[in-house]
Amino acid sequence: MSAPTRIAILGPGRMGSALERVAAERGVEVAAVLDRAAMAGDAEARSVLTDVDVALDFSVPAAVVANVRTCLEAGCAVVVGTTGWYDHLDALTEQVVARSGAMLWASNFSLGVAWLTRLVRVAGKLAAPAEPFDAHLVETHHAGKRDAPSGTALTLGQAMEETLGRPVPISSVRVGSVPGTHEVVLDGPFETLRVSHTARDRRVFADGALTAALWLRGRRGVFTMDDVLEGEES
Repeated sequence: MSAPTRIAILGPGRMGSALERVAAERGVEVAAVLDRAAMAGDAEARSVLTDVDVALDFSVPAAVVANVRTCLEAGCAVVVGTTGWYDHLDALTEQVVARSGAMLWASNFSLGVAWLTRLVRVAGKLAAPAEPFDAHLVETHHAGKRDAPSGTALTLGQAMEETLGRPVPISSVRVGSVPGTHEVVLDGPFETLRVSHTARDRRVFADGALTAALWLRGRRGVFTMDDVLEGEES
């Protein structure tokens, strides 16, 4: 029987708190919670992460690259849920592969959003020949969310554009404490089709991220939630 998975949380904000609660419910040990200042002390952070199986990064975009490198140096797998850093994805992927490390990244860890991503690809394929239909994506998040459009909206838009063959405009709304709502609209001359996902509780993201972390343990390479889904469905 394998030893229990030990995780570290990088970023003690709202998502960090949700991860701690869900980990306790699922019997996963939170070995450390490291804020940006703690991660800036490379040697100390590496020492902590050496005894951790998987780190979960929900920090800030500017910290992701350094955080992942620190995890690699400590031999710790890392799940990245922070968005807004994807300009560095290709370079970071090369580093993870070169060091035989493990990283799983996603703009959203909700199972429903993973399904929605697949659905919009199909919708784009069906709508591609129907030129009178316009596509649009509307995303709504809490007022404190930094990036707009959200990483999830960009992922959904890209997925649909791949099969639709034309750009999908995105509208962003920042208001109140909404965890996250994404709606894809296909509008024709006489009808409208709407497909949407609404997160009711931040724990849906924490639970998905923890599932991803447990899946990632012991693996090598760079993965996404599609890989986790394929494993669940096989």
